[in-house]
Amino acid sequence: MPLINVIFTLIVVGVVLGLGNRYLPMDGRIKSILNAVIVVAVILWLLNGFGFLAMGNGLRFGG
Repeated sequence: MPLINVIFTLIVVGVVLGLGNRYLPMDGRIKSILNAVIVVAVILWLLNGFGFLAMGNGLRFGG
């Protein structure tokens, strides 16, 4: 995974998360849970992208 793609994706996720926190009217608890889910998903994506997790390597859909 090229480093520029990782940096670009992290910037986009951070901007979207920041805009969502600022402009979406939600309860504080829901926002914190949503933020935690997004952060965990990004961490898992990074670990998978750099080869520390083997998620999806053995999954096959269809024939």
